[in-house]
Amino acid sequence: MASSSTLTSKSFLGSSRIDTASLSSDHLRKLSISSVQISFRSRLPKKLQINAAGSTFGNNFRVTTFGESHGGGVGCIIDGCPPRIPLSESDMQFDLDRRRPGQSRITTPRKETDTCKISSGVSEGQTTGTPIHVFVPNTDQRGFDYNEMSVAYRPSHADATYDMKYGVRSVQGGGRSSARETIGRVAAGAVAKKILKLYAGTEVLAYVSQVHKVVLPEGVVDHDSLSLDQIESNIVRCPDPEYAEKMIAAIDAVRVKGDSVGGVVTCIVRNAPRGLGSPVFDKLEAELAKAAMSLPATKGFEFGSGFAGTFLKSEQEQIDLVEYREEYQMVNYKLENSFQANIYNRKEATYSNSR
Repeated sequence: MASSSTLTSKSFLGSSRIDTASLSSDHLRKLSISSVQISFRSRLPKKLQINAAGSTFGNNFRVTTFGESHGGGVGCIIDGCPPRIPLSESDMQFDLDRRRPGQSRITTPRKETDTCKISSGVSEGQTTGTPIHVFVPNTDQRGFDYNEMSVAYRPSHADATYDMKYGVRSVQGGGRSSARETIGRVAAGAVAKKILKLYAGTEVLAYVSQVHKVVLPEGVVDHDSLSLDQIESNIVRCPDPEYAEKMIAAIDAVRVKGDSVGGVVTCIVRNAPRGLGSPVFDKLEAELAKAAMSLPATKGFEFGSGFAGTFLKSEQEQIDLVEYREEYQMVNYKLENSFQANIYNRKEATYSNSR
């Protein structure tokens, strides 16, 4: 290192400089990589301070999630729920129990009951039309497990980027970047599913269609007859028993080595109302993509034939509409492209989410 060089560490929207020309050669010899600590704590002018927004999704039915992984608890506030909808904690608890950690050897070992409590918006078993507050306490906080994060950022996590953006971060478990944030989404989703079922007979199901290199072949799962019982029949939630065992084996093979693998979740929506979505920025595909892509570690999203559609000609993907008994029926059922101009046309919609 030349004595005239400058050692620089940059913080977000700001920088600090250390002029090594002022250091003696003896000091420079003592300077080593192990002794250098770079801090991203910024001193931003007030006008450049960044507001911590981004925890609310939706317009007419709005969901705000809150809480940190190792804080007092997590939850959500649901605004825009219609009044007089039968609702209790048990409606949410069913789905919260499905996402609860520690269920099997292939999930996170953290032990939580994830018991929810509704503290507003429901009276005598019915929604009142006012905001619904749902809270789930954390009971297995182990913040001391993350002590090393105070001096070192974890790779492929949000530690460094949160520090760069806000100048402060939750060292214990990553705070808002933790997948525990999804508890609020699950609770709100249970309410949304109930509303859709009551008003339109809509049904939403999701299953694991790929784990690492184990891919469920197209056509193995019948989306018309698929049931929740089939999905819940094994710990990996793949409705095909043969491929479920292969997926579990793939997870076990890396789990014992302290490693992990990604996968794909396929979601189907049956009997959704026609006409959902609005041009141009509020298209239903765009809204769903935003919601799905905001899930932690999600890296890909596709509808229907998705990226595979690039290998097809337009005539292979063309869907014709014919009016029959005042309902639109799809002539071509194969590709499940259920949108024209990104507006839903009342056919089963299929999308996949990769992590």
